[in-house]
Amino acid sequence: MRKITQVHPVDKSRPAGKLNYLSAIESLHLLERGEITALALLEDCLAQIGEFDGLLQAWVHLDCELGKAQARAVDEKIRSGQRVGPLAGVPVGIKDIFNAIDMPTQMGSPIWKGFMPGNDARVVHSLRMADAVLPGKTVTAEFAVHTPGPTRNPHDPQCTPGTSSSGSAVAVASYMVPLALGTQTAGSILRPASYCGIYGFKPSFGLIPRTGMLKTTDTLDTVGYFARTVEDLELLLGAIRVHGPDYPLSHAALNDPSRQEKGSRPWRVAFVRGPKWDDAEAYARTAVEGFAKRLGMEEGVILEEVALSDDFSKAHDVHGVIYDKTLAYYFKEECRHHTLISPIMYEIVERGKGISLAQYQAGLQEQSRLVQQFDEMLQRYDALLTLTTGGAAQKGLDTTDRPDTCLIWTLCGAPAVNLPVFSDSRGMPFGAQIIGRRYNDLLLLKFARFLRGRQLIPQAPNPIPAFLKSAHS
Repeated sequence: MRKITQVHPVDKSRPAGKLNYLSAIESLHLLERGEITALALLEDCLAQIGEFDGLLQAWVHLDCELGKAQARAVDEKIRSGQRVGPLAGVPVGIKDIFNAIDMPTQMGSPIWKGFMPGNDARVVHSLRMADAVLPGKTVTAEFAVHTPGPTRNPHDPQCTPGTSSSGSAVAVASYMVPLALGTQTAGSILRPASYCGIYGFKPSFGLIPRTGMLKTTDTLDTVGYFARTVEDLELLLGAIRVHGPDYPLSHAALNDPSRQEKGSRPWRVAFVRGPKWDDAEAYARTAVEGFAKRLGMEEGVILEEVALSDDFSKAHDVHGVIYDKTLAYYFKEECRHHTLISPIMYEIVERGKGISLAQYQAGLQEQSRLVQQFDEMLQRYDALLTLTTGGAAQKGLDTTDRPDTCLIWTLCGAPAVNLPVFSDSRGMPFGAQIIGRRYNDLLLLKFARFLRGRQLIPQAPNPIPAFLKSAHS
């Protein structure tokens, strides 16, 4: 088995004896020592799902026996001394836009109900090769766009859990699984992570392969995931990202010490308010300004307030041109007969049909220019700090999100992490966000670990949803 040399400190606030409250790293450590089995871990996760998913509705497809068979296979490999993968026995939720040979891929649409693709997405294959346990599929918005599924926020079931990766975020935040896959085309990883009070990671564009999954846009769709600890973010990235010289750009950058190590110099951080700052709640602006001030006082950190150029104020419009045009292209068949499609999907497709090829190409050119400009800026900094969302989750499952900056970093192909550090007067969580230079993903995660080491970000989700604690009291 993969040797675990560092273990995340155990969260003392979680219910004793409940294995589903372990992080992935903790689980691997106990499995390595023979103190737990993969089957026992999965059974506690399934028990949590059974107890709370009727309310939270994070899962669209669950196959308990399939998951148990996978867990037993991992246990047998461990017992027989066979080499196992880096996620051996760890349950992982799969957003229901990724193909899986043994599960339906329905993409949040009744049009595709029961569809069996007959193959695995590349990232699902990587999870299987890593000996992860895959018990089922999590709820997504219709075609991973805007019309939400039935999933509810675990901190207040009357509030939105976020956008299209909401099922995965809620499954992790409510301790049903320690890890879950998501995707982001605008803010669909970072926003649910912020609202649900967990870590969400959107890696650099293209770092995790997109083969065998729903495509909505060619230059924006990014595979990422959710976790409850920084160490688990690092663990999963190593298991599912592309490796080797067949991927020359990422391979060169990720193996360049000048890009992934800061050495003895201080961390260089840019605090950015950015476009849509005025749309954020006053309490959210105050919270992240206070966080920036505390960070700037830390030894080993140089923090500067930086203004993005005026070009980035156009980012939302550029994103809208690319997004609407590609959705109109990829979903024209589904929309042709005007049945089983939500009104907002029709609205987007109709807008996209009105965008000319020349306008779309101009949008792609503007995207390339912003990518280059952002890359040049981030050569001077290790990370950029800003709000993730403009505040905590609002009431209503179909409420309109406040405008935020998440889609800017998606447009620029940059890695970004939600840090679950804040809560509003109701105790509802929301996050700060750190963003790195494209392909400096390892450096960005090291910076997150530095923040945790200085106790600026939590070691475990903060807080545990109140109804979960009351259920186990």
